[in-house]
Amino acid sequence: MSNPEIVEILELTAKLLELHNADPFKIKGYSVAAFYLDKYKEGELQYMTEQELVKLQGIGKSTAGKIVQIAQTGTFPELEELIANTPLGVMEMFNIKGIGPKKIAVLWQELGIDNLHELELACLNGTVAKVKGFGGSTQQKILDSLAFLKDQAGKLRMDKAAAVSDLIIQELKKTFEQVEAAGEIRRKSETVETIRVVVGTDSPALLQNTIGEIEQLVQDEKSSSPFVWRGNIQDVAVAVEIVAVKPERLVNELFLETADAEHLGMRASSGNSIWQQAYYETTDSEQAIYEKIGLPYIVPEMREGAGEFTWAETHTPDQLVTWDDLKGILHNHSTYSDGQHTLEQMALYCRELGFEYLGIADHSQTATYAQGLKIEEVIRQHEEIAKLNARFAAENPAKPFKILKGIESDILGDGSLDYPTEILASFDYIVASVHSNLTMSLEKATTRLLKAIENPYTTILGHPTGRLLLSREGYPIDHKVVIDACAAYNVVVEINASPWRLDLDWRWISYCMEKGVMLSINPDAHSKEGYLDMHYGVANARKGGLTKDMTFNALSLEEIEVYLKKRLAVV
Repeated sequence: MSNPEIVEILELTAKLLELHNADPFKIKGYSVAAFYLDKYKEGELQYMTEQELVKLQGIGKSTAGKIVQIAQTGTFPELEELIANTPLGVMEMFNIKGIGPKKIAVLWQELGIDNLHELELACLNGTVAKVKGFGGSTQQKILDSLAFLKDQAGKLRMDKAAAVSDLIIQELKKTFEQVEAAGEIRRKSETVETIRVVVGTDSPALLQNTIGEIEQLVQDEKSSSPFVWRGNIQDVAVAVEIVAVKPERLVNELFLETADAEHLGMRASSGNSIWQQAYYETTDSEQAIYEKIGLPYIVPEMREGAGEFTWAETHTPDQLVTWDDLKGILHNHSTYSDGQHTLEQMALYCRELGFEYLGIADHSQTATYAQGLKIEEVIRQHEEIAKLNARFAAENPAKPFKILKGIESDILGDGSLDYPTEILASFDYIVASVHSNLTMSLEKATTRLLKAIENPYTTILGHPTGRLLLSREGYPIDHKVVIDACAAYNVVVEINASPWRLDLDWRWISYCMEKGVMLSINPDAHSKEGYLDMHYGVANARKGGLTKDMTFNALSLEEIEVYLKKRLAVV
């Protein structure tokens, strides 16, 4: 049992207890334990004794005993009893945004609704709106959330899908030399509906037998064929396809199984489509497919049929941003707010990874849920940054590593930033982000962002829509109006690299570049390991055609300091 799995079980227990109107102190005990253990990164809970667990913040003796049971068996009697007394459909309601266990209990016990289908019908006929404590707005939120859940069903985030794909490839490579990820995985899609793997083999039967020995895979026999295995990973809804191809056709089939149909349908001046070229003429390289049809080479990430050939009229693949192009890591959190590592630890690991600078951007004072920095804590952090920077300069005078003083300032309801002017002026840069009051109309959300963009201290617009992939739809914004404003006020737009967000959506990167708006690939790291999420951000950026010269944190330390000083000079 991993730490996140244990935390998830504790959270589920708290929700079920609240659903069943249990003792509030017991509910709080599980909730508090889950809250603190979610931040615990110093060791693996599954190997700890009760005596060791009770020493951790938020863990009492009773909860420690439950954690030991969870680690050993995956559950504990009280949870099993709660699950046995709760219909599965009611538990699925926990995924609906805007209603918690108390409201779910009302729907179940007063209206007799115990599944999502009945809940949708009750909302559509207006029954839910009539219940005390609900009303029309809550009813509509439930309908919107149900529609979102339907749309996201059977999908995985990029990181989760890649992990599943890697597992399958690892197993198959024990028998076959040529095994490649294709489809949405290779195109670096932010969410994945089908995990597609291509295997070069002269024996499709051997491949079928080998797949049959991978116990996590569950076959859908009706939709499978001798050459294409279809099914899914046990307990994971996402579809899996494993395709057997002749080794000499591997490049062709990998190409065909990777590109979107819109891309494959593109035609050259000869009238032939990319699909025809890739299907009918065996090749040993993907570059040759484009050369022979007379079209510019497109990298796998961009093969979406979404303007990639227009992009290629003025750009070449070698201009696309890479991990190695990035010189610094901006938008990171330390233990000053809700991060898991100290400022010094975050800086040292950033330097260890070969970067020139770290931009620390802890939460601002309004974000009390994330231990946002009060003014006195801002001053204290700035003093520590000055000491660390002096130390780094002494350690390597020729090429000193540097911490930049940033903050992730909450964009308040009226669009203003979260500190008085004199405090805003003390930062090197500011990431302005929305974290509260997320239920907004397009007009209200856009107006709120515009005011923040117009603030002369806003350097970067953080995660512009606030979306959480497969979990929360972002608030609606007029992307063109917002990006135009960023161009007018010289504000950088963030590509939040967390696989939960990948926000700005890659589909708007080309418009940013067209308007001269730079983008910053930021990990939003709450731990040292979070820096590595920038790999997802780079993939997302390349998918949208982001070039190195339009990437803010591809600037060197010297370049970014000049940029920031010049910007602050005009405030």
